[in-house]
Amino acid sequence: MTQTQGSHLTPAERLAEFRLKIIGSLLASPPKKGDLHKQLRALSKKTWIHPITGNPVCYGRSTIERWYYKVKGEQHQLLKHLSPSTRSDYGLFKSLNQMVKDAIEKQYHQHENWSVQLHVDNLLVRIKQEQLQEKLPSYSSILRYMRRQGFVQKSKRCGPKSPGAVKAAKRLEQREVRSYEIDYLHGLWHLDFHHGSLPVLKDSGEWVTPLLLAIMDDRSRLICHLQWYYQEDTETLVHGFCQALQKRAVPRSLMTDNGSAMVSAEFTRGLLELGIEHRKTLPHSAYQNGKQETFWANVEGRLLAMIEGMENLSLRQLNQYTQAWVEGDYHHKINAELSGQSPMDCYLNHPDNVGRDCPDSKQLRQFFTQPITRKLRRSDGTISVDGKRFEIPGAYHHLSQLKLRYARWDLTQLNLIDPNNCDTFIPIYPLNKSANANSFRRKKENIPAQQTVQPFTETPPYLQKLMNDYVSTGLPSAYIPKDEQGNS
Repeated sequence: MTQTQGSHLTPAERLAEFRLKIIGSLLASPPKKGDLHKQLRALSKKTWIHPITGNPVCYGRSTIERWYYKVKGEQHQLLKHLSPSTRSDYGLFKSLNQMVKDAIEKQYHQHENWSVQLHVDNLLVRIKQEQLQEKLPSYSSILRYMRRQGFVQKSKRCGPKSPGAVKAAKRLEQREVRSYEIDYLHGLWHLDFHHGSLPVLKDSGEWVTPLLLAIMDDRSRLICHLQWYYQEDTETLVHGFCQALQKRAVPRSLMTDNGSAMVSAEFTRGLLELGIEHRKTLPHSAYQNGKQETFWANVEGRLLAMIEGMENLSLRQLNQYTQAWVEGDYHHKINAELSGQSPMDCYLNHPDNVGRDCPDSKQLRQFFTQPITRKLRRSDGTISVDGKRFEIPGAYHHLSQLKLRYARWDLTQLNLIDPNNCDTFIPIYPLNKSANANSFRRKKENIPAQQTVQPFTETPPYLQKLMNDYVSTGLPSAYIPKDEQGNS
């Protein structure tokens, strides 16, 4: 495909070129004396297509005559003479008074990584509160002024790519990428952790950079749950994901990366119990989860940018700010990908919903556990799990192999399960040695009555056979007797 003619020209140059085409016939064939006005009137009656707007336009005779005399005696740079004159107030930005300009400059130098939209949102609030001028400026006026002053958003630079990232980039070059969208609410959720850019202060006085867990519905872009944590592990993942399930619904499928928490035994088992299909992205291929990557830009560019200078920020404060922002700003901002709807409007008004009711908290805790098998120690009826001993009720001491379910971060209780149908039998609790230190011991049940042992009078048949076979050989005893007593 060839480049469109004139696309490399500025709007002023395109307009000058257009004017040159109109008077081109007069320059190519200079009119004879007395014919100029006749040809100018003929040109003024023609309709032209404007190069900028694309609308049909007509020009008066005097206008065309003025263009003609501007370049009649010129040999070069005809476009320069036909270009529109620069306005006398160009670059003065009358819609912005000096106090507003100073506020823009001050705010930019304080927050150079903010987007223009975020600058505008904050400036309009400040102008109204401080009454910097009577009429609020438009977004385009602030945008033009910031561009003129060189106030551009400064993004964070990424570090060098790993070999895996290089391989993924090569794969991306060889395969096409297409945008996608599920037709139903809760048909697909996206889940990911994001390493934030702001540190928080722990009670111990330690500065820690938290991670943000976000769970998003693919169809509506609604955030099902959003929360900051200190670490990315399975316990954190299950803690946040269960909140999303209880706040919204149980989805049909979930897309995550291949992080250790996402592929852990507890989490994958919980998804299986809930009937959620687990889809995983390819390594170093964040574009497959592109909707959340776009959301991270919103978090960094709008939320974190507004609180980046806050002193002694705690995790609790950060989570409170985050909940207020996502519910009051993000969910109600128009999203161009949603046909002019906000995520909340799309979520509430979309007719197709395949979400399911969420189980109660107790069931969820049981679902997100991993199955294990342990051998019963018959001496005291206990098993060992992660270095901790658990006491098995006496009714199950006949089982040699026990199947259980547990979560590694919660050893307060295990669940004994039926090996045939995986139903939960009974909760198993840690061994309480202090309680067992008393002298009381319960009597075992289902123990058969003790029988009187009869004295041994007969040689067992097989042993007697062996004796007879040995005697029949006629060989003497293969040992030398010493100090033996008994019947000869």
